[in-house]
Amino acid sequence: MVFFPSFMVTGGELPSTLTAEEEEKYVKLWEQGDISARNKLIEHNLRLVAHIAKKYNQYKDNEDLISIGTIGLVKAVSTYKADKGRLATYGARCIENEILMYLRQNKKRQNDISLQESVGIDKEGNEVTLEEKLADEGKSVEEITALKMTVEKLYKIMKERLTPRELEIVILRYGLNGQKPVTQREIAKTMGISRSYVSRIETRALSKLKDL
Repeated sequence: MVFFPSFMVTGGELPSTLTAEEEEKYVKLWEQGDISARNKLIEHNLRLVAHIAKKYNQYKDNEDLISIGTIGLVKAVSTYKADKGRLATYGARCIENEILMYLRQNKKRQNDISLQESVGIDKEGNEVTLEEKLADEGKSVEEITALKMTVEKLYKIMKERLTPRELEIVILRYGLNGQKPVTQREIAKTMGISRSYVSRIETRALSKLKDL
């Protein structure tokens, strides 16, 4: 179900497409400020939204795409001028652009992975984060941080934001500067401190970097 201030579309039959004469009539009325004419132009072009949304339903739920596409249609009707050609042609571009923008933004959010996300429990009952999992699998820091920035930029910002100990632990944990990633337990042994203390330092360091 798709809601808009002046109309509602359910799973029923969509309104038929307007003829060229009808479209011209309602466009002129809308240019004069007739809101009901605007809504007619929107409602009678919803088939176009459904048609375009269907092209992308392998990426997202079709109802979501129809809702987003309808936003594009509303924008199209609101900005349409007769010198832009047929409304359907102009509207199709606006609808598709709106859907593509939504899909790009959605993909970016999906790729914006939290490195502190829990992915399981180890043999000792300790929570295993995504960073630990990636490190244990031998992934390079380039693979871990490529989602957000280049490694060079990351180094610069880390040096500006972290204390020397925080920086050292992060470098060891994620194999920066070409080093092999090291577990919290190994770092604790090397530094002569507890694993829980290493974990706290690491968490504090990552919190300083979380808005990168």
